Amino acid sequence: MNDVIILGAGIVGIATGIHLLRRGRSVTLVDKGEPGRETSFGNAGIIQREGVRPHAFPRDLHTLLQVGLHLSTAARYEPLALPKLAPPLLRYWWESSPEHYRKVVIQYAPLIGRSIVTHDDLIKASGPDAEKLISRYGWHLAFRSPDKLEAEARKAQADHEQFGISYEVLDWARLKAAEPDLIGNLAGAIHWQDPWTVRDPGALVTEYFRLFERLGGTFVRGAASGLVPDGNGWSAMVNGESIRSKQAVIALGPWAPDVLEPLGYRLPLFVKRGYHMHYKAPEGVDLKHLLLDPEVGYAMAPMARGIRITTGAEFAMRDAAPTPIQLSKAEAKARELFPLGERVDAQPWKGARPCTPDMMPIISKAPKHEGLYVGVGHAHHGFTLGPATGELLAQMMTGEETAIDVRPFRMARFSGG
Repeated sequence: MNDVIILGAGIVGIATGIHLLRRGRSVTLVDKGEPGRETSFGNAGIIQREGVRPHAFPRDLHTLLQVGLHLSTAARYEPLALPKLAPPLLRYWWESSPEHYRKVVIQYAPLIGRSIVTHDDLIKASGPDAEKLISRYGWHLAFRSPDKLEAEARKAQADHEQFGISYEVLDWARLKAAEPDLIGNLAGAIHWQDPWTVRDPGALVTEYFRLFERLGGTFVRGAASGLVPDGNGWSAMVNGESIRSKQAVIALGPWAPDVLEPLGYRLPLFVKRGYHMHYKAPEGVDLKHLLLDPEVGYAMAPMARGIRITTGAEFAMRDAAPTPIQLSKAEAKARELFPLGERVDAQPWKGARPCTPDMMPIISKAPKHEGLYVGVGHAHHGFTLGPATGELLAQMMTGEETAIDVRPFRMARFSGG
């Protein structure tokens, strides 16, 4: 019998395994696919230290009308999915009220504060192949209109004063100096200086997985057909064989409900789907740093495979067929700012971000069972927070004092938990 079985080999599951192995636990990691090839793979590649404010549900009429009439690039919805999505989305809207949101930010900020610290730890332990994937420049939040840039600068100053986030405001001339091949005469940008960016997020997760294996972790590829209490521990059937352990972790991202619901946990999880595509750059043209265009709703980042465009949020059922409408809109708008070449990928990549209505992940012991722990619901910050989540789960599971207060992330805050 192993000490721990972890279901889900994304960045959360791998990081949890590393931190447990360091504490002398034996760990088996289980996933139906290759490690780090789902949601951990298809993001913009930001370790988002500045992201103390999770994505709130829009409450202004203009934005709601844009989304409702399918005019928005940043967000769209699938009408047939609305009956099932309505309850968590209504709670999401409620939790995004100014009063509620202020509390969320205060509770969320310490977790974001662990992002660089815990990634830095794993990068150094993984070695030079991980280190060469990292840029410590930060990234550009670029604006087309001066009034939007000014408003964001005021918010950035407030975050600097309250949370110590470093930034500078770049006018068009300074932004153009940092990115000579930009076109379009933007108003300028906020240069967030604390975050790190990654030129291949999937490759970094692969390096973390190699560290997991070097530390003695075991990986089993196969779909676990449920997880059930087994005496004083847990067991899961994988490829027709039973894997038994003293403790278990569910780190399955958007697939977590498939295992949690048979155990009696009906959580209000929903997904925000997203897409990405890579593009060639013309000869002699270079995008040096990640740029996010918030007035449209996409990110454009230099990656090992080409220039990656990632889309905003699509509210749809997890397993519904792809509808990469946002990607086409984002591509057209991105060409106004940068001379993109032809597409590199045969098809857009699609992933699903697991979300909770209160914008806070679940990093917790399961309240109804001994030895069961859950790390899901990171929404837009899963890549950022994977190592921090793994650290906290390992600390809880081994009886250590946690690096930050984990009570805001307890599973029991939801009635179905």
